[in-house]
Amino acid sequence: MSYQVLARKWRPRTFASLVGQEHVVRALEHALTAQRLHHAYLFTGTRGVGKTTLARILAKALNCETGVTAAPCGLCSACQEIDAGRFVDLLEVDAATNTRVDEMRQLLDNAVYAPTRGRFKVYVIDEVHMLSNSAFNAMLKTLEEPPEHVKFILATTDPQKIPVTVLSRCLQFNLKQMTPPLIASHLRQILEEEAIGAEAGALQLLARSAAGSMRDALSLLDQAIAHGSGRVEEALVRQMLGAVDLDHLFSILDALLAGDPAGMLQVADDMAARSLSFDAALQELAALFTRVQVAQLAPQAIADDLPERARLLGIAARLDPEYVQLAYQMAVHGRQELPLAPDEQAGFVMTLLRLHAFRPESEEAASGRALAAASSAGRPSTKSLPLADATRPSQPSRADASVGVGRAAPPPTPPLVPARVGPGPASPASDWHELLAAIKPSGMARELAQHCELCELAAGRIQLQLAPRHRHLLMRAAQDKLQQALVDYFAMPMQLGIAVAEGAGDTPAAAAQRDRQERMDRAIASVEQDGFVREIIEMFDATLIESSIKPV
Repeated sequence: MSYQVLARKWRPRTFASLVGQEHVVRALEHALTAQRLHHAYLFTGTRGVGKTTLARILAKALNCETGVTAAPCGLCSACQEIDAGRFVDLLEVDAATNTRVDEMRQLLDNAVYAPTRGRFKVYVIDEVHMLSNSAFNAMLKTLEEPPEHVKFILATTDPQKIPVTVLSRCLQFNLKQMTPPLIASHLRQILEEEAIGAEAGALQLLARSAAGSMRDALSLLDQAIAHGSGRVEEALVRQMLGAVDLDHLFSILDALLAGDPAGMLQVADDMAARSLSFDAALQELAALFTRVQVAQLAPQAIADDLPERARLLGIAARLDPEYVQLAYQMAVHGRQELPLAPDEQAGFVMTLLRLHAFRPESEEAASGRALAAASSAGRPSTKSLPLADATRPSQPSRADASVGVGRAAPPPTPPLVPARVGPGPASPASDWHELLAAIKPSGMARELAQHCELCELAAGRIQLQLAPRHRHLLMRAAQDKLQQALVDYFAMPMQLGIAVAEGAGDTPAAAAQRDRQERMDRAIASVEQDGFVREIIEMFDATLIESSIKPV
């Protein structure tokens, strides 16, 4: 007996066995059960999602010898002949090869004759968008008012090319693309029935490569079984598809975290030696950054049985969430730029070097760079601090330098007041305003600093206070960036503490708001006192719209 490919052997023959199109199946089953049968159906969707399969199942439901039913028996002669493709009253037409009006007229001329075997004569017109305008016009009248024994089932991958006059005469059902988990689950069931073992990673690769098409997935599965001589293993499937091993991508991220561009380039050379696709590598790298971001912001969404779960969580803990967003964009844009690169490997290498060039700088490297800059500029370094500062611990670890709310303060040290700008008495508020203007933090770190009050400023330590209503600004990334800005400014290790408590409210943000309000009040008063404006108000009984006034 000749071998039958999986896509034909496992083609669904009932509504219950069809996967991924529950919204269409539910509507058709209810219509068949209630005997509310339309004369024309239109199934739309990409290749391999079940359009022709649904048409054949619907034809069986209409012509089953047990009656019109949502569950055809599959045993009667009508059901078996439809499954075998030899039912005389099921006419499947390929519109791509029968595009002319004469062929359509010849087809419709036979519609007036009663069915030979079945209850209904069913016309299945595949790729109906390929018909010419004349052919569409020829079928309009028959499509709108066909004989009672005729049903039309149209299928297309491009409904935009179908005239509106045809669409309005049909019940339209849009078939969805299959999700990779659904495809992998269906492939697993088929392999269990076929008594063929498979690795979960291999099925996930096949499901992603199918791009939403179950037929493509079954064809790839056939190829994988042949390639592996009856085995479906992840390594063999990767070799067959030319897919990039995740170990390569994790090696790239490990080298990125270690600040080792040479290691990243070595991975690129290994991939070139294996003739792997760099386009696919950047696609997989973008997908990996997506999973890393999910692990950072919604770790509960990472499946417990995911093979690379531990490695994902480890990388997620070491990368800044903002950098992951930037790295994702670099991978996506790097893939778009591959056709413009001298060659694919050069484009891939430049994307890796871009990831390295824009990576976040570690605290140790930043402190060393700041100290070196301070020494070259003649500013005092940590070695030239007074004796009272020599007892301060050296560069704190990342855990010690992390900001906490309500953390115990270290023993008091001599105050360290920044150089003041302009005359006036010194105060914690004015010191903090001037210090903030000098260090110039950016992003969320600036928003956090603007809403804080200065409580203590000493050598190696700064204590701030944040009002409870601004607690949402107390994010770890913002605190780390603000602390790093202070380290760069003072050229020494600084420990930052932020306590959440109500204060006097004399923050840079409050001062800026007062300044804006004062300028606005002065502008409104200036306009109100203007002679021309007062004359206009009195003459026309006008009203001054204060919101339209902008301070100069």
